[in-house]
Amino acid sequence: MIVPQGRPFLVRAAGLSVCALLVLGGGGPIGALPAWAQEAASAVQDVTLQNVTMTVGGTTLTAPQIVVSGTRLTKDDLLALLKAGPEPLAARLAKFDAASIVIPELRSETRIGDRAQTATYRDITARDVRGGRIAQASAAGATAAEAGGDKPRSASYGRMEMKDVDLVAMARLYGEAGDAKSPMMRIYGAFTAADVAMQADGTVVKIARLEGSDLSGRQIPATWTGALDSIARTDPKQADPADRARILGTLADLLDGFSVGSLQASGLTIDQNRDGEAMAMTMGRMAFSSGNLSFEDLGFTAGDTAGKLSRLSFAGFSFAPTVAAMRKLSTQAGEPTEQDMRQMTPMLGTLAFKDLSLDLPPDDKPAAGGKPGTRPPAAPRDPLAPSAATAPLHIGLRDGALAFGPLRDGVPTTGRANLSGLTLPASAVAGIPGLGSLGLYGYRDLDLDVVADTAWNEASKELAFSEVSVSGKDMGSVRINGTLGGIGPAVFDPDPSVSTFAMLGATAKTLDLKIQNGGLFERFIASQSKSLSLKPEELTQEYVTATTLGVPAILGNSAGAKAIGAAMGQFVTKPGTLVVSAKAKNAGGIGMLEFSAAPTPGAVLDRLDVSAKAN
Repeated sequence: MIVPQGRPFLVRAAGLSVCALLVLGGGGPIGALPAWAQEAASAVQDVTLQNVTMTVGGTTLTAPQIVVSGTRLTKDDLLALLKAGPEPLAARLAKFDAASIVIPELRSETRIGDRAQTATYRDITARDVRGGRIAQASAAGATAAEAGGDKPRSASYGRMEMKDVDLVAMARLYGEAGDAKSPMMRIYGAFTAADVAMQADGTVVKIARLEGSDLSGRQIPATWTGALDSIARTDPKQADPADRARILGTLADLLDGFSVGSLQASGLTIDQNRDGEAMAMTMGRMAFSSGNLSFEDLGFTAGDTAGKLSRLSFAGFSFAPTVAAMRKLSTQAGEPTEQDMRQMTPMLGTLAFKDLSLDLPPDDKPAAGGKPGTRPPAAPRDPLAPSAATAPLHIGLRDGALAFGPLRDGVPTTGRANLSGLTLPASAVAGIPGLGSLGLYGYRDLDLDVVADTAWNEASKELAFSEVSVSGKDMGSVRINGTLGGIGPAVFDPDPSVSTFAMLGATAKTLDLKIQNGGLFERFIASQSKSLSLKPEELTQEYVTATTLGVPAILGNSAGAKAIGAAMGQFVTKPGTLVVSAKAKNAGGIGMLEFSAAPTPGAVLDRLDVSAKAN
C-alpha cells in the first residue's frame, strides 16, 4: 500500500517565495498561483511503502514500512527502483532523490549453502538523498546472526552513523564486474558505530566505538558479491589445488580492491573460553591511517600469564608483496612450495613498542600447555629475594623498534633491532653460556640495551653488521661490527640446501670488537677470588700474567697475537675499554672453509692485519 501525502509547509513556502518575487518584480496584484508553480509544489510529497521486499545479489531485504519524504518520485517510480529488472541496480539508484527516508525496521537474509546469515537494523534514517547519494544516514542499532554450520555466530551494534554514503558506487561494487584498472570509488565519507559485540565459538569481542573515513573500493572480476560468496562456500581444508588457487586470486582482488583513509577503534575487549582455558585481552585504542597502524594500552591474561603494552605501532606496512604473490599462485597448478609461501611475506616496515610488561608463571609451574621442569635451573638467588617456586618471572621493555627493509625472496635485506630497557631476573638466563653466572656476581635483575643493525648490498655481495651490541646497567657493553663478503642472492633461497651451500662461499673481511667495562669485571673478580680463597689483587695479577703471556702463545706468538695479549693485560690491570680490530689481508676476505681447515688459531691470525688497545 502506498499513501501519498501533501507537504503543506513546502506548499506555503513555495507560495510565499513566488508572492515575494511578484511584488518585488512589479508583477501585479497578488492572486492565485500560476499553474506551473502549483504543479511544482504538489510534486514534492511524502510516500509510505508497506511490506517492501528487494533482492540484491544473493541477499533479500525486507521492510514492513518505508517512509520517503520530500521526493518527486511517484508510487510507480519507487516500485520500479526497488524491483529487479533489465536496468542495473546502480542505474536505478541514481534516480533516487528525497529529502529523507525513514525505515523503522530493515531485515536482510543471505543463504550460503546450509548457512543462513540474517541481520535486523532498527530506526534507519537517511537525509538529503540526491542521485542515490546520502548526505547523512543513521540507525539506532542492529543485530546479526549466522545459523547452520558447526559454529554459530552472532553480533550486535549500537547507534551507527554515516556521511556521504554512495549507494550507486556500492551497487556497482557488489553487482558489476571490473578489473585492476577500474577506478577506486568512495563508498563512505565517514562512519561511526557504538557498542559493537560479536560472539563465535566461545569468543566474545566488544568494541565501545568504531569509526572511519574515506572507505573506497574497486570493481573486481567476480564482483564483491560473487567473491565473498565464493570464499564463504569454500572449505580450505577440503578444497583441491584448483579451488585454493582460485580463492587466492579472489582474495588478492579483494585486498587490492579496498582502501580506507582512516580507521579507529576504542574500548576493545576479547574474552575467550575454549576447553576450560580462558584468555582475555583489552585495548584502549587502535588507529590506522596512510599505512600506519597503532595500538595503545594493550593488556592480556592467559592462565597465570599476563602482559601489558603501552603502545605498539607499525609504519610502512604493506600487503603489496602478498597480493602480488597471491596473484601469481592463482595461475599455478599444484600445491604451493616453501618459496611460494615466502613470497607472500608482507612489507613489514617499522615495528615499535613501548612499556612492555610480561609476567610468566613461576619456574616450577608450567605455562599454559607446558610441563613442569622445562626451564633451565635457576642461578643462585639472593636469600632475601622471593624463591623461584613462588615468584613469577617478570620481563619488561621500556622501548623497542624493529625496522625491516626491502624483501628478497620473502626475507628483509636490511634490518635494525633496537631494544632499550630490557629487564628480566638473572635467573631467566641461567644455563645460557656467558650469562648463566650473572646471578653469582650479585645481579638479581638485569637491565639491558640491545642493538642489531645489518644490511645486504647486492652489488658488492656484502653483508654489513654496522652494529651488534649488548649493554647492561652496572655491567658495561660489548659491541661488534664487521663485514662478510661472498653473500649473493642464493643465500636468500628458500631451499635450505641452496642457501646453506651459498653460505659456504661467504668470507670474513673485517671485524671490530669493543668491550666497555661498567662494573661487571670487578664483580667477576670479587666472586672468583672468594671462590678460590684469594685476595682480589692476587687473582687480578694472575689474570694479567695469563693474558699477557698465555694468549699470545695460544694465538701463535705473531705480532697481532702479542698486541692482543698486551691489550688484554692492560684491560685486566685497569678495566676500562678494550678494542680489537681485524682485517683480512686478502681483499676478498677469508673463506669459511679456510677458517674450519686452519690447523691453529695462529694460522688464521697470520692472514689478518690485527690491532688492539686498551683504556
